[in-house]
Amino acid sequence: MAQPEKKSGLLRKSSGSKKVLKEKVVLMYDEIFKTEDPVQNNLRFWEELFLLKVNLEYLEAKLESLVGDQLIQMKDNINGLFHHSVLTLREDHQIRVVNALQTLCGLLRGVHQKNMPNTGFDIIDILMGFDNAEEEMKSLMVSLDSLLCGDGSLSLKGLCLKLLLCLITVTGNISQNTILEYIMINSIFEAIVQILSSAQIQQHLGYDAVVLLALLVNYRKYESANPYIVKLSILDDEMALNGMGLVLSRTLCEYNRHYKSKEDEAQGGIFSTITNIVGNMFIGEAEEKLSPRTNESLLLALYEAVHLNRNFIAVLAHSHPEMEPATPPQSPSSPNTPTNSQPDGNLPASDALVSTELPLDPNTQTSNLLITFLKYCSIVMQDTKDEHRLNSAKLCLIILTCIAEDQYANSFLHDDNMTFRVHLHRMPMRHRKKIVDKNVPSRPLACAVLDLMVEFMMTHMMKDFPMELYLRCVAIVQKLICYQKKCRVRLHYTWQELWAALISVLKFLLSHETVLLGKHNIFPLALQVVNLFNMFITYGDTFLPTPGSYDELYYEIIRMHQAFDNLYSMVLRHSTNNGQWKDPASKVTQALVNIRAIVNHFNPKIESFAAVNHISQLSEEQVLSVVRCNYDTLTLKLQDSLDHYERYAEQPREASFFTQLVRSISVDVRRTLSLGTLSQEVLLKEFSTIA
Repeated sequence: MAQPEKKSGLLRKSSGSKKVLKEKVVLMYDEIFKTEDPVQNNLRFWEELFLLKVNLEYLEAKLESLVGDQLIQMKDNINGLFHHSVLTLREDHQIRVVNALQTLCGLLRGVHQKNMPNTGFDIIDILMGFDNAEEEMKSLMVSLDSLLCGDGSLSLKGLCLKLLLCLITVTGNISQNTILEYIMINSIFEAIVQILSSAQIQQHLGYDAVVLLALLVNYRKYESANPYIVKLSILDDEMALNGMGLVLSRTLCEYNRHYKSKEDEAQGGIFSTITNIVGNMFIGEAEEKLSPRTNESLLLALYEAVHLNRNFIAVLAHSHPEMEPATPPQSPSSPNTPTNSQPDGNLPASDALVSTELPLDPNTQTSNLLITFLKYCSIVMQDTKDEHRLNSAKLCLIILTCIAEDQYANSFLHDDNMTFRVHLHRMPMRHRKKIVDKNVPSRPLACAVLDLMVEFMMTHMMKDFPMELYLRCVAIVQKLICYQKKCRVRLHYTWQELWAALISVLKFLLSHETVLLGKHNIFPLALQVVNLFNMFITYGDTFLPTPGSYDELYYEIIRMHQAFDNLYSMVLRHSTNNGQWKDPASKVTQALVNIRAIVNHFNPKIESFAAVNHISQLSEEQVLSVVRCNYDTLTLKLQDSLDHYERYAEQPREASFFTQLVRSISVDVRRTLSLGTLSQEVLLKEFSTIA
């Protein structure tokens, strides 16, 4: 019995006696992939081709099947297909324009599959020929800019964005993609700005526009002048910046909502009962299943906006009322195709995220992008076991670093008149119960940032210690405190939690000294922690909320003096043995001078008080009483530069990280880009309604 023919483009089952029929468009593709000019047999060949529904699968497969010299032999016809596709973009017949756009996408994707060496130049020659490249690309970019800025349909604009994403990601490393030189010369920045400025268009196409901009900004950013970097850095169009903020907020908010729904499912029913009975032994596996795949492309876009454009900082704090979740309308750019998803199928990865703003917390009435991002960070930063999640956590902390260094951002982070209830996610751990605090107080956002840093520090003291992330966490805390000291901001925060977390980090470094020193230089982190305490000791009276808070700082140092004593013994040992750690250990030794002075000054007085009053164990209030009575005789050394820090700079320190990140995003965008053929019926209906 004859088997059904699998090959794309066939119209009936094959049999031993009947000839297989093919779609007309497939027959025309076959004509192109011959050495003869297809126009020889049909003078209207190109006009007819773009009236036919595109068969992307067949076109890409045909290109992929060409081997060796075959591709070179077909070059003239492939150049012809590219040329006539570009010409067709100028026409008024929108069905033909759509087919031309999809054909160009198929050409780019098919040629990419060849994995040629020196990819950028070879792809240009195969697609359009070196001699014609400048003229062809200029014509293409002018047409795309016109379509994106014109009154055409959303489907048409969506396809233009997808074609541009195909162009950019045709090579794994976008900085090696020579085609982008033409996109640098023929800028589409203004078209992207126009998309983000329109509420309706941004809702449907904003995701692709933001990802496109993030990738363009990263083209050879360390090698030559990139006009997209310059234009983004000076962009002051409030509508466009707010539109970009809405796209980012919508996508991050959907991720948060998705995680919350999974978390609620996991906490209910038999799973929760079993894990409670056996002491939460499955917490690790459960958390692994809860976290959907992160979206680095959106994080990269947020980073570039925060890092490059100071005007965007205001967008972070732009408050808006929270709304009930709405069913997201389907993007018209792919009406009859499956939603473009991340590899795990959990989250849309393209312009399908067009829902209205989703609520972060049931008890809050307003939200903003920064709150959404902080909540996203509290999910992403829980799990740093694999490289992908580690990179996401690192990028989150880099973004927070840029925010913590910005004067304007700090002004609203610490503004008592801008308070919010921020429900951060807490990592499930065996030694603590799951806390669901439904009565989170309304506080300045700096409190939420500090909570996030404390939570990370307390939950990642593990065998595979993420040293770099800890350094970034402590640095973010330092930057916030420097602002508080400079502006004399008295933040009402539970500082004891921060002090306890910092001391826990020191105790972890001490108890795992041998193992950690085999992988890391632990002394910069120890120095950062000690200098934070020095900041509180030296300047705490200018920013701690009450005099009692300053007393509590001394109480905590005295109570945990053993940790500081052990740290001093460890760094003294390394600083006097002429080993590789001598210099960094010596810096910690010097930094401990005031903490040791406090311990050595108050401990004898506390012991004397206990002996005189015949008390074996003093209460906290009794210790605080001794502290208050003996400040006058305490001598401390003034330490320099405690309120100074090294500002974040992407180059050269982070250049390698971002190069690899952009390469990973490029591969992911190319893999998940949805180019499903649009329904001609839907297109005709849509085009007929265009005013």
